[in-house]
Amino acid sequence: MLLVLEGRASKHIFKLFYVSLKIKKMAHIRPATFLSGPSRVSSHTLSYYFTRFIVSMLLLGLPNTYGQIEEMYLDSTELNILVDESRLFRMVQIGEPNVTLQIALQVQHPDIVQFVPSTLDIPGTAEPNDTVKITHDIMAYGKSPGHSDVTFNSTPVGSVNLSSVFLRITVMHSNTINVISYIMGWIYFAAWSVSFYPQIYINFKRKSVVGLNFDFLALNIMGFTMYSLFNCGLYFSKAIQSEYQSRHPRSMNPVQLNDVFFSLHASFATLITITQCFLYEREDQRVSMTGRSILGGFLAIVIVTAGLGAGGKIEWLDFLYGCSYIKLCITLIKYMPQAYMNYKRKSTIGWSIGNIFLDFVGGSLSILQMALNAYNYNDWISFFGDATKFGLGLFSLVFDIFFMLQHYVFYRHADEKKYDLNIKA
Repeated sequence: MLLVLEGRASKHIFKLFYVSLKIKKMAHIRPATFLSGPSRVSSHTLSYYFTRFIVSMLLLGLPNTYGQIEEMYLDSTELNILVDESRLFRMVQIGEPNVTLQIALQVQHPDIVQFVPSTLDIPGTAEPNDTVKITHDIMAYGKSPGHSDVTFNSTPVGSVNLSSVFLRITVMHSNTINVISYIMGWIYFAAWSVSFYPQIYINFKRKSVVGLNFDFLALNIMGFTMYSLFNCGLYFSKAIQSEYQSRHPRSMNPVQLNDVFFSLHASFATLITITQCFLYEREDQRVSMTGRSILGGFLAIVIVTAGLGAGGKIEWLDFLYGCSYIKLCITLIKYMPQAYMNYKRKSTIGWSIGNIFLDFVGGSLSILQMALNAYNYNDWISFFGDATKFGLGLFSLVFDIFFMLQHYVFYRHADEKKYDLNIKA
């Protein structure tokens, strides 16, 4: 019989040969000699050699544990390329196997991107090095615009742990559009951040908050507080990040540093405005019973979900999702009290139109950025499919236009008369 052995396992052949000779020699001993005589071999001795023989056979049959790939990873998990462009990235291998392996790329959308090679052949070696570092070059070619995830599997199955190895690739029409979209993002971020200060300035200049609806402020501070909790929790908490990764193993953290800054800054600016309500003239304005009821309902939801999170009934990530849903609901309704108040007063005095202009600029650029990205990545599903983001942006623009009509068309003359009365007084 011909035995082909690899690596360190070859040393067991000598033990097997030695044990086989002893078993063969004992086979010629008559049964009586096992029980008497100077050459007596006990049943315990025979069992010992037979056990060694079985163990040696098992050792030869088991895979060699000394030769294996300790780790595999990519030098980048995000790749952006143009249509008809090629880009090189690398897969890094730590350790060597003692058998030949094959790593195959599984492309989510083969019509978007193509890889050369599509499989990696990793040869086995007789004397594997568990610490050696080997890189494999892979070329990505953009075929059409879009997004695609790439995962990897190995043959034999399970020979390498590739569960955390993935690539997210984006193929786009134009890098110029990508740059313009990036600049737009920062412009509308700045516009939304600055939009709080015209109202603060008007309040300070008039030494009055008459005309500014308190329900709007109460809903605003509640909404931005919930938004801040969501952003800070996902950005700073390692435990919550782990919960998110366990649910979405191939997704990036959706919260960036600018999201954290914006939500905290918005909460701070709203608190300044609320403080002005206690310092300046406000007449008989207060938060309405309807506003208090809505805020009480939202607060009850927060307390209940926080209690469930503290009791281990739900994960803290679910609590943060609840906070984000409250923010979305508030965004839908927060402008209604101010619009109704302007209608009742037939005036927009005390309500900053500068705030509306900046909010309109930010919202318009946000939707325009979504449209540019949809064209650049041929991803119109994300433009129309994300009903929440698109709907909220469009809803805010509708209210901004309505406030402009109130200020410049509906109540323009009423405001002028009130200004004249104030001047004469």
